Amino acid sequence: MILRPASHADAPALAALGRDSFCAAFEHLYTPGDLATFLREVYSEEVVAREIADPRCTHRLAEGEDALIGFCKLIHPSPYAAHSDAANPIALGQLYTAPGRTGEGIGAALMDWAEAEARERGHDAIQLSVWSENRGAQAFYARYGFAKIADIDFWVGNHRDDEWLLELRL
Repeated sequence: MILRPASHADAPALAALGRDSFCAAFEHLYTPGDLATFLREVYSEEVVAREIADPRCTHRLAEGEDALIGFCKLIHPSPYAAHSDAANPIALGQLYTAPGRTGEGIGAALMDWAEAEARERGHDAIQLSVWSENRGAQAFYARYGFAKIADIDFWVGNHRDDEWLLELRL
């Protein structure tokens, strides 16, 4: 596995991995219409290509022998900054692995990169949201020292999920 930055050419594969990962974990929670709206708004190739080009967003891809097997992104400024007294937080978004690849160290490698990158950039906190029922992800982030700082909403189409806002002070 190698970790590398995303390029414009990665947009189709990154969009597909985002859709596949999200659906594998959460598709059962939503109506087809709400899910289709969300996937179009978040994981269309056009949206992902714009994010790759956006200087506020930094993607890191985990690549296996012949395909993407995970990714995450850092977003600055953090959209969650108002929920904390951190002076310069950065957000970690969509730390996902390919379906069936959880437990192989992909997420840990991406998290280690994100923490090191945030420290190198001089941020004093990493913030992220996680579904309130996603105990596996909550346990993963707790191992890194993330703690809940707020309850927030997460929208998938017209469906509102209860999310936890987690923060790691650096």
